[in-house]
Amino acid sequence: MKDLKIVLLGSVLLIGGFNLTHAASFSCDKAKTVTEKAVCQNRNLNDADVRMVTTYNIVIHALPMGGRDAEKGAQYQWLKQRDSCRANVSCIAQCYSERQKHLDDIVQNRILTQGPF
Repeated sequence: MKDLKIVLLGSVLLIGGFNLTHAASFSCDKAKTVTEKAVCQNRNLNDADVRMVTTYNIVIHALPMGGRDAEKGAQYQWLKQRDSCRANVSCIAQCYSERQKHLDDIVQNRILTQGPF
């Protein structure tokens, strides 16, 4: 559990060192969808993307195989939902907020209490 807390802290510290040409989950220079371009153009959305993908990566590496597969499927569905927002900033922000809450719940209620794997 101490190692996981160190990873979480390290991830938080890394978040501060990015620039707006690269969000955590994609390169803004290669943004293809209207939604990705909106994320790159809005600092709050970009920050939400960085936080969400950092938490997602922690979750994926800490869950057992079955949970990992389920969460990858949920992430794919979430991306489709987020992209359906198009350039609607409040819709995109709401999607990030809901996904972040879900991932935070996994970290708090499953990983930190039960341990990885």
